[in-house]
Amino acid sequence: MSVFVEVDHIDKAFPLPDGSSYVALKNIELKIKQGEFISLIGHSGCGKSTLLNIVAGLDRASKGGVILEGREVKGPGPDRMVVFQNYSLLPWLSVRENIALAVNRVFKDSPKGERRGIIEKHIDLVGLRHAADKRPGELSGGMKQRVAIARALAIRPKLLLLDEPFGALDALTRGGLQERLMEICEESRVTCIMVTHDVDEALLLSDRIVMLTNGPESHIGQILDIPIPRPRHRMEVVNHPNYYALRNEIIYFLNQQKRDKRRKAKQPAAVAIARHGLEKVNLDIGFIPLTDCAPLVVAKEKGFFKKHGLEDVNLSREPSWKAISEGVATGRLDAAQMVAAMPLSMTLGLGLTRPVPMVTALVLARNGNAITLSKQLYQQGVRTLADLKAAVTQSVDKVHTLGMVHPASMHNLMLRYWLAAGGIDPDRDVNLTVIPPPQMVANLKAGNIDGYCVGEPWNSRAVYEDLGFVVATDLDIWPGHPEKVLGMREEWVNQHPQTHIALVKALLEACEYCDDRRNREEILGWLCQPQYVGSAPEYTRPGFIDPYNLGAGQKPQSYPRFNQFHIEQTNCPGRVEGLWILTQLARWGITPFPKNWLEILERVRRVDLYGEAARQLGWPDTEPDRECFQLFDSMVFNPDDPIGYLNKLTIRREIRIEEIIIDTPTTEAA
Repeated sequence: MSVFVEVDHIDKAFPLPDGSSYVALKNIELKIKQGEFISLIGHSGCGKSTLLNIVAGLDRASKGGVILEGREVKGPGPDRMVVFQNYSLLPWLSVRENIALAVNRVFKDSPKGERRGIIEKHIDLVGLRHAADKRPGELSGGMKQRVAIARALAIRPKLLLLDEPFGALDALTRGGLQERLMEICEESRVTCIMVTHDVDEALLLSDRIVMLTNGPESHIGQILDIPIPRPRHRMEVVNHPNYYALRNEIIYFLNQQKRDKRRKAKQPAAVAIARHGLEKVNLDIGFIPLTDCAPLVVAKEKGFFKKHGLEDVNLSREPSWKAISEGVATGRLDAAQMVAAMPLSMTLGLGLTRPVPMVTALVLARNGNAITLSKQLYQQGVRTLADLKAAVTQSVDKVHTLGMVHPASMHNLMLRYWLAAGGIDPDRDVNLTVIPPPQMVANLKAGNIDGYCVGEPWNSRAVYEDLGFVVATDLDIWPGHPEKVLGMREEWVNQHPQTHIALVKALLEACEYCDDRRNREEILGWLCQPQYVGSAPEYTRPGFIDPYNLGAGQKPQSYPRFNQFHIEQTNCPGRVEGLWILTQLARWGITPFPKNWLEILERVRRVDLYGEAARQLGWPDTEPDRECFQLFDSMVFNPDDPIGYLNKLTIRREIRIEEIIIDTPTTEAA
């Protein structure tokens, strides 16, 4: 069925007296089919009614808009009718006259008899024949709301908008009116969007429930499909086997939002301003010598750090990702280039004595990795994943060992995904071992490993020295995946908010500079210096500037997106891709899957802080769409059903699902 209503990336900001603005809604994107009943649910202040008013045309979005049947909504119209909580009836008119007021206005060119027939039909539709001549003051609350619904439906709207229509009614009246509304909607096939605080009401009436996070910058946190067949009756719905699981999921979402609000209220105050409006201007930032550390190098060499008030930034070359993790956790480093899953895994406690809540407001790079296999495997006939599966199966007296850089790296997660998609269990059929990136080539040459997954230039060096060949790049597995991010302790960000925004702005400008290919020769010269990557230009150029050499006599491939630093929303730390990372950490038993995954994602992947930095630069600040996606094996990932996705994966460890409640530690405790 085609899209009937499209809420197209809506933002809504309200101006404040001090000249700033309050962003109530952020990047709301929703597609609704004809005849669907959608409920919006969330805590007070999350922007539910604001969104409804924008769809109704009673308010305008600051960005984005609403499309109804292919036409943009620019103002109120008879194709959309709103039913408010307070009835909105004219007290001096009868039931019949209140309904007639709308009918006569919309159908003024229709014959009088036809209009009268519409009015009388809708009086009967809501069961008010006995009260047709009574005025609102003579009616109960439930009867008044039935008049409002009849008036709305009488003009035959394409879209019925309900703003807590039963909120002021007693339970008995509310239940009866809900049943009648269901019957009416099913008879007329009208499309409905309803704002409600009532979980049971939403479950009874809805096809989908859209759950909004707390403001500011409220966005869609989760969409719940309600697989209860229609026509529905209250007792049948309550007795449906999925009812209480669905109800508990909504309540759990709302409780996460309540807990998040309490946590934010307890955040520590920022430290005193040091200079240039920043709390701290001297920073130590860790990095690993890889080609995709380029944004940090560019920000230093081109003066972007100083441009944004960061007077002395020391780039600390670290020996391993473990050293990066420990350096940030203990406070030795203010921030660091991190593998994409590290902020999430540190927040969940991986490799630390206790969890350290982390923040990432910036993706520094996407893509840039490859899987390299040894020359010996090539000589055995291995060219593809299927060939590797055959070699592993046939080698009964040998366990093949593959290197990766850190359990929470995309190198590990994508290598495991690639192997499992080919029927190779990464824990039982082969051996995976952690090796720092600069040591990969030496271990391959010594025969300690049979291959590895790493970033450049360490794949190209193995090819250059004729030690191995590239069997797959991440463009073959998941093009555009997040690879490196900026990682900082949450406590540090809360205490240095202006410094953090300045750092993100400097690196955003550096990322843009890196993706202008006219600058790549200049950047290469910096990367090859010993204080940064220190690699030879001949095996640092492939993929970064030159066509990518896969080795083994294969023709070099042109991969313009092999190292991606800025284009196509590269820098936004999207929540959906973060959720996929959480599923993979849980798939292999690296961390439990957090039952409160939304709370963890909201806390770690700070789209709001990314957006603030982007807006200060005058750049777009939208997050990638919340939508299903798939990797090379066509397994669809649905961000509204991560557990269902995990359960479909055939090769995996036992999945642990736990509620992860994390207190903010002090630096000493971390």
